[in-house]
Amino acid sequence: DKAIEGLVLFAFNQGEVCTCPSRALIQESIYDRFMAKVLARVKAIQHANPLDTDSMMGAQASKEQLTKILSYLELGKAEGAEVLIGGSQAHLGGDLEGGYYVQPTLFKGHNKMRIFQEEIFGPVLQIVRAETFEEALSLPSKHQYGNGVAIFTQNGRAARDFASRVNVGMVGINVPIPVPVAYHTFGGWKRSAFGDINQHGMEGVRFWTKTKTVTARWPESTLEGGASQDSAFIIPTMR
Repeated sequence: DKAIEGLVLFAFNQGEVCTCPSRALIQESIYDRFMAKVLARVKAIQHANPLDTDSMMGAQASKEQLTKILSYLELGKAEGAEVLIGGSQAHLGGDLEGGYYVQPTLFKGHNKMRIFQEEIFGPVLQIVRAETFEEALSLPSKHQYGNGVAIFTQNGRAARDFASRVNVGMVGINVPIPVPVAYHTFGGWKRSAFGDINQHGMEGVRFWTKTKTVTARWPESTLEGGASQDSAFIIPTMR
């Protein structure tokens, strides 16, 4: 239930967050009962004016973004992906008619489809059935992007193995957003990386820090007590 809550809550926030899930790999043995609950929760999303306190999902940021998302919806259908729910522009009527609203959409397909390989940045979630742990591990590891990934499990060994082996820069364990606090570093791997270092945490501190290195030698000086300091050019560890 927590996995369903995290998946739906963070996948359908208009999809305009860089750590918003765009693919979900569901273990084959629990797929049917898991997806039945997911679909029920998606159907219950209150799609309304974002200024309304009851609204759970608002409009897209721009007409350009709306057009891009709708083009990917049509692409998914053309590629043969199964539409589990949604799949088109949302028409809410009244004062909101004509707004940039997209139905929360779930596609089921395979990892070779373009909609599974490219970032849509909309309320669109792709579903893949994974037969084994190794298959679920390999799919994000082989993907061109590597920003964030999360695993939901009650098995500590599976969680540790996944976190250490997956080729992704940020990993959440029973946490849908991999980096929930700002004092951790934030940044992905592969085509999700930009620049030489990550953001936030000590990586951010290092970015704004100018390093000064001082190397000194005092040829003639006396220590307390009158002992002369060795002025030879010898690294102490070489003695």
